[in-house]
Amino acid sequence: MKKPCLLLPLACATLAVPILTAADVAFKGDVTDVRVIRHMDSHPGSSELWEAYLVQWRGKHLVAAFGVKIPGKTDMGDIVASVSTDDGDTWGHPVTIFDHRERQGTIQFAYANAILFKPSGQDVLWAFAMRCPMNYRHSEDSQLVGAYSADGGRSWVPVELAMGYTGPLIAVAAPYEHTEKGRPRYLFPLHRNTRRNDPLGGRDHFVLSSTSLLEWNLAGFIPQPTSGPKVFLHEGHIDLGDAPGELKIVMRTADYEDERKMTDPPRAFSSVSRDGGRTWSPAQQEPDLWNAKSKAWFGRTAAGSHLYVYNDGPASPAPNGRTSLRYKVKPPGGAWGAERTFFDAGIKNSYPTLIEVAPGDFRAVWDSGTKDRTRTHIRFGKFKLAR
Repeated sequence: MKKPCLLLPLACATLAVPILTAADVAFKGDVTDVRVIRHMDSHPGSSELWEAYLVQWRGKHLVAAFGVKIPGKTDMGDIVASVSTDDGDTWGHPVTIFDHRERQGTIQFAYANAILFKPSGQDVLWAFAMRCPMNYRHSEDSQLVGAYSADGGRSWVPVELAMGYTGPLIAVAAPYEHTEKGRPRYLFPLHRNTRRNDPLGGRDHFVLSSTSLLEWNLAGFIPQPTSGPKVFLHEGHIDLGDAPGELKIVMRTADYEDERKMTDPPRAFSSVSRDGGRTWSPAQQEPDLWNAKSKAWFGRTAAGSHLYVYNDGPASPAPNGRTSLRYKVKPPGGAWGAERTFFDAGIKNSYPTLIEVAPGDFRAVWDSGTKDRTRTHIRFGKFKLAR
């Protein structure tokens, strides 16, 4: 006789056999083996699934995290993680990392923007996100929160971070790890948008640093361009630059005074650091990199090329805003190549995140929708970059 499950419903669900969910729509593009990790129909009462992130535990064991949004909130909810042990072919039922129903004393928080990170040389996964009091309408005034997993993403232990920086922040990209004086040092790209609700607030991009992943201090700010109007620099990704010892950050952009507007022209901006992220050059336009107010993914491959994956078209909420995903490649010492198609199905897609599991061999996740609706499900795909 089968014994009844005495655990909470979510815990019982995690014991279920993973469900194969293949791509449910015809598409064009260079991504392959597309799967649907999770659909919002599996989360009754949610309004969206959004902002997915991906990390490799070891071998074919992958972990994807994403947000499950609360109706009535702009970008707040729970953060959950799903595990695949067969290189993304099937995905298990998600477990909760950060739960908005759990109170801390009398305060109830909601969470946004799942981020996963595996430090080199450690058998531990880290999850970061933003937490914001539930009485807020959106997460523009959040704190950084963390959790770790020692079993490949199947369970998570929350931790309180020691913050030398105590202001509001918004996190979208994982920390970047580099070595300094023989020990790892982590740089976390973040921004703030206190100007949304305060005319004397700011829209600044900055970097926090840590040697432990537990304690974070301010490393430096990204200066505004030396000429032209101010730019709302946000959602940057850090990786190695073109010159030896150089770090580069490529950022999403919007009009500084009115975040609903794009820059003119709609371009990504970048900055470089030659002292480990402590000081950065004034931000400047990347003439070849489109950005229409949507997160793009920037990184450097094992072969030394730079890769940029982004949304084409206009900004949301235009009818065709945040639909197709495109990409560009810049070989070492060369220029950005022609635009190519990553994923195009005539539906909404946004916020791609990639990891390189072998030289030139990538795995990717992004939030996806329908022709008329954003962020109804989370997709996974494989992508190979020709040498």
